[in-house]
Amino acid sequence: MSKKNNTNADSDHSSEPKVRLDKWLWAARFYKTRALAREMVQGGKVHYNGQRTKASKIVEVGATIKLTQGVDEKLVKVLKVLEKRQSAPIAQTLYQETDASIAKREENAIARKNNSFFAPHPDKKPDKKQRRELLKMKSS
Repeated sequence: MSKKNNTNADSDHSSEPKVRLDKWLWAARFYKTRALAREMVQGGKVHYNGQRTKASKIVEVGATIKLTQGVDEKLVKVLKVLEKRQSAPIAQTLYQETDASIAKREENAIARKNNSFFAPHPDKKPDKKQRRELLKMKSS
């Protein structure tokens, strides 16, 4: 019976549900599946309050999370905690990306775009002779 009283006391102190980091990342729609979110956390692609963490870390309002999505890195502040995955507009209310993070992502996108101008894009695939010459140049 004392266990029931302890659980009730815990729920009175905080109205926010206790949610694991991987589950929150999935609910906030940063990653398509919870398993993928867990892999990213375990792989060191997600930092909670500036430190590497485990997927089972309980997310708190006000925490900062640095995460990698594809080639982009985002730094977000947790505004709400939800356990279930909701629609995209609701998921966007769970966090706020920092201004510095947005600026850096835009800067990197421009750099990637400018970099693609200098990469050669041939009109057609190289034939057998051209492929041999390319391989010869690469191996030299």
